[in-house]
Amino acid sequence: MSKTTIKAVVLTISDSASCGEREDLSGPAVVAELQALKAEIMATEILPDEREQIAARLRHHADAGEANLIVTTGGTGLSLRDVTPEATKDIIQREAPGLAEVMRAESLKITPLAALSRAVCGTRNRALIINLPGSVRGARENFAAIARTLPHAISLLSE
Repeated sequence: MSKTTIKAVVLTISDSASCGEREDLSGPAVVAELQALKAEIMATEILPDEREQIAARLRHHADAGEANLIVTTGGTGLSLRDVTPEATKDIIQREAPGLAEVMRAESLKITPLAALSRAVCGTRNRALIINLPGSVRGARENFAAIARTLPHAISLLSE
C-alpha cells in the first residue's frame, strides 16, 4: 500500500472567533497536530455557528477533491448554538462512528465532561471529516486518540 499524503483543511467553528471577539486558539492547535503527522495544510477558516454555512464549507472542501481530511474544532457540545454535528450529518455520505467513539472513550479517561460531546465523523467522496471539541485541550486530546488511524483511513479513501 502506498503512503498517501494527508491534505487537510481545518475549520474553526466559533461565533466569537468568527467576528473577532476572541482569538482562535484551537484551529492553530489542530494545525500543529496535523503538521506533526506531516500533513499538508490546504486551508484554514473560521466560521460562525451557523448550520447551513458549516455544511456548505464542508461540502465545498470535500467536493473540490483537494483535501482528503477536513477537521472541525468547535460546536460539538450541548449549547443551542452548537450545530457542527448536525451540519456534518447533513453532508456526509457514510458515518465513521468508531472514530467518534474512540475519541469519547479516551477523553472520558481524562474528564467526565467528554460524555457531553456530540462529535461526528464520516466521509464524503474521498474526504474524511472529523469533529473535534472547541477547547485547545479537548481538540488536542481527541485528535491524539485517533491520530494513529488517520494515515490508514486516508489511504483507504484514496483507493
